[in-house]
Amino acid sequence: MPANEDQIKFWNEKAGQDWVLLQERMDANLADIGDAVLALARPAPGEAVLDVGCGTGATSLALAKAGAKVTGLDVSKPMLGLARSRAIQAGLDIAFIEADASAYAFQPEYDLIFSRFGVMFFDDPILAFANLHRALKPGGRLAFVCWRTPPENLWAFTPLTAAKPFLPEQPPPDPNAPGPFAFADPQRVLSILTDVGFHNVETSKFDGVMRMGGDIATIAAQTLQIGPLSRAVGEADEATRAKIVEAVRGAMVKFAAPDGEIAPPAACWLVSARKERKA
Repeated sequence: MPANEDQIKFWNEKAGQDWVLLQERMDANLADIGDAVLALARPAPGEAVLDVGCGTGATSLALAKAGAKVTGLDVSKPMLGLARSRAIQAGLDIAFIEADASAYAFQPEYDLIFSRFGVMFFDDPILAFANLHRALKPGGRLAFVCWRTPPENLWAFTPLTAAKPFLPEQPPPDPNAPGPFAFADPQRVLSILTDVGFHNVETSKFDGVMRMGGDIATIAAQTLQIGPLSRAVGEADEATRAKIVEAVRGAMVKFAAPDGEIAPPAACWLVSARKERKA
């Protein structure tokens, strides 16, 4: 099986299509976290930036608005289609590439490689980050954000826990398997990055919230469309899905902020590193 085949298939079918449909909501959900990783990356005017896993384009647009020369890369055709449309509508000159970052033939042309939750899905992260390392100019830098552990991320853990009584018993997940929480262990991240040649690797905690909106019924239904619960539910019948939605609705309401928005905790690692300058 070619590298990342399962992920490429996943993001080109229902998952990618659902992200397109829910783009505005997802951008709002992740806005605070996106701002935090942009502050870490510090894109400068004129810098060449590769946005890995750019999805529907929110971060690529933000990087371009900061004056960077941006290339967005993703495996999802439907998500890239929307990203291109958004860039045109915004009057921004952004290049988009449909490709697997672990296999694409990069040239060492980027000052910055950036990613908001786009680098945890590789079958072989050593191979992928070695390829990304090659894409950087000497002295170039890497900045990305990834999730910490599921129990720290109640936006995901709470729906999964609420749904558990209605789903078949599942074996414990492999914590290192490709997926949202593959980089929850910062020592694993450090090991991967140093093994492929990155220097000055730093990780820092970011504790924020997932801003999910105020319509609890819609939020509960959307957890079955996007996120870890969507995969766990799989092909459950409509009656089971209705029970899960009701259980998630009851579990999530406790995260209502004073303004009525549902805002459960979101726990991340902010990761930065550099490629060594040539002697």
